[in-house]
Amino acid sequence: MATTATTAPVLERYEAVIGIEVHCQLKTASKMFCGCSNAYADAPPNTHTCPVCLGLPGTLPVINRKAVEHVLATGVAIGAETPAATRWDRKNYFYPDLPKGYQISQYDLPLAAHGTLSFQTSEGEVTIGITRAHLEEDTAKLIHATDEAGRRVSLIDFNRSGAPLMEIVTDPDVRSAEQARRYAEELQALLRAIGASDADMERGQMRVEANVSLRPRGTEPFGIRVEVKNMNSFRSVERAIAYEIERQAAALDAGEDLTQDTRGWNEDRGTTYVMRSKEDSHDYRYFPEPDLPPLRVDAAWLASIRDALPELPAARRARYVADLGLSAYDAAVIVGEEAATVLFERAAAAAPAADPKTLANWVTGAFLGLLRTDADAAARVEPADLADLVGRVAAGQLSGTNAKEVFAAHAADGATVASIIEARGLHQISDTSALGVVVDDVIAANPKAVKDFRAGKPVLGFFVGQVMKATRGQANAALVQEAVRARLESGSDA
Repeated sequence: MATTATTAPVLERYEAVIGIEVHCQLKTASKMFCGCSNAYADAPPNTHTCPVCLGLPGTLPVINRKAVEHVLATGVAIGAETPAATRWDRKNYFYPDLPKGYQISQYDLPLAAHGTLSFQTSEGEVTIGITRAHLEEDTAKLIHATDEAGRRVSLIDFNRSGAPLMEIVTDPDVRSAEQARRYAEELQALLRAIGASDADMERGQMRVEANVSLRPRGTEPFGIRVEVKNMNSFRSVERAIAYEIERQAAALDAGEDLTQDTRGWNEDRGTTYVMRSKEDSHDYRYFPEPDLPPLRVDAAWLASIRDALPELPAARRARYVADLGLSAYDAAVIVGEEAATVLFERAAAAAPAADPKTLANWVTGAFLGLLRTDADAAARVEPADLADLVGRVAAGQLSGTNAKEVFAAHAADGATVASIIEARGLHQISDTSALGVVVDDVIAANPKAVKDFRAGKPVLGFFVGQVMKATRGQANAALVQEAVRARLESGSDA
């Protein structure tokens, strides 16, 4: 039966046009325009404030140089253009979390414009244009709660007010929910690599919003744009955008008119919901900030920032594949987690002769598994000890089974690999004479398994397992297999 237009997959009938806006909190000691500490995450409410970030009359802002350098570094990392001079603008709107009644931001002349970011998806490499990256101050935090009398109340914590915030806006180049998620993941990796932000979505340090519209395949005009907010994880980004694409397609198929809304994402229900009508830029009545002079970026300053940049995630992944022989998957997994990258790099430096693929297997397996379940234990893993562990296994001094035991013990209390092996007597047995005695004992104790072997049954692994058990996992498994096979095939068990 032929597929009708309305039952064909949505993305065969419609093209999704998606733009991503990301706000990330920058890593600075103080706030954007005042001297208040920016380390407010675990502080009691309203303890990191001053007249400037509270918006009291008569106060004047002072620019945080480090915050500016973080945005300039981001611009260099994405290949963006930096103007010789930029300025600050007032973004005017009223909301309880905005103490001044306006937000100091940038509009016409951002610190970075016209960059790109490339990443891999299931369909291959994708490059997304980045319209701008600009600097602004964050708002306060609204907390909706219930008081002791059972009344709904809204409270304001001004600790976040005035924190340095970078907004990064893409061109409408994203075409699927997967691309949106991968863009956000790649941007997080880049921001962490250059030290601009920790970009932890769960802690609100990186906030992703998406503008989603649909247009019939083969047409040029954009559809009605809907903004989606409240996506607190990469998984939420993908799920929310996928839902919104389906929702809009269903409405268009039914002949309904879409409205330009701002919608929130409900993680539990897996749906979006209307928050308010969507604003346009002219609604904010931008005008130049009168209390701050234009900021000039000289070539020497920008060059020093460029020279200080570390290896970027895309370049590091490519090097791991080309120079170290890692798979694209392993390279992406390691580079995608900062702690894994640091461990891999330092362990490789501690043992230049170590096989990079073996080291990568330990980092992507044992270490990242531990990081997900016990971050404190993972933090105790020392690169030199991991290198020592991998080296001992490669040299036949430690079995793979016992290596896992040693790794767990090292992470548990930080004891060195060498001391754990010595204390537990875990040195691998590679002496063929010693192993031969154990092999003979195991064969003599299992006559039925010997007959099964003679009958062609696959029982070799049973014998190897019994020898490993008898030696507490210390036997060299490869030598054990050779010895068992040789004795059984020679009939020396008779």
